[in-house]
Amino acid sequence: MISAPPLRIDDRQRAEYRDRGYFILPGVIGQDELRVLRAECDASVARMDARMDARMDAAGKTSDGINVRNSKYFVNFVSQETDALDRFLYGDLMEEICRATIGDDAFLFYDQFVVKGTDRSSSFAWHQDSGYVGYEHRPYLTCWCALDDVSVANGTVHVLPYDRAGTRAMAEHRWVESENARVGYFGNDPGDPVIVPAGSIAVFSSLTFHRSGANSTERMRRAYVVQYSPELLYTPDHTKLHALGVPFLSGGKRVR
Repeated sequence: MISAPPLRIDDRQRAEYRDRGYFILPGVIGQDELRVLRAECDASVARMDARMDARMDAAGKTSDGINVRNSKYFVNFVSQETDALDRFLYGDLMEEICRATIGDDAFLFYDQFVVKGTDRSSSFAWHQDSGYVGYEHRPYLTCWCALDDVSVANGTVHVLPYDRAGTRAMAEHRWVESENARVGYFGNDPGDPVIVPAGSIAVFSSLTFHRSGANSTERMRRAYVVQYSPELLYTPDHTKLHALGVPFLSGGKRVR
């Protein structure tokens, strides 16, 4: 069994998260866990293809919402379909990251495999994750986990520090048809590309602007996006959870 050594996030990284909105953890996912994540990602895409094919063929389309067949996949809430991801989602690594960023209380809020094929349409526009919530809430944590070596060529994520974005508050987002996405930043700053090997994590706030480019290589580029909130996040009418609300940390102690 090959695991990464125990992670300890230092004061410099905590300051980067607080002041810039993000920090990078190179090569922190162990090889055994990385193999599990890759296998679950591939299986999830295969299941999505099977679900989408009938709908898209009937409609004469090659896309289904923001998903584009053989090009761009967003597979949501995979953790609710399998327990194979639990060791990663509720393990030591995620505990250390949560405690260093959002504190001693953490709930699994969202998880999603993001896969890009060779296609210019696989880019994704500038947004804050909070912009997809759309109403005021306590900022939550996003861990963008590279399952393959990532580069500008294969469409890695770019992050925009708070000072260059000009805000650390939730910005107004609007749907842009040409981008097939909500967009919240319209400036010219290209952001900082995350160029790291497989098994690395970009850690950023839900208020941090980020985007990703198209994959111009011949190989699929896979990532696992995991989000944790410091409290249960309900819809505005408070009748149901906005996404997930699986307890992970409570008062600094692991409950899952």
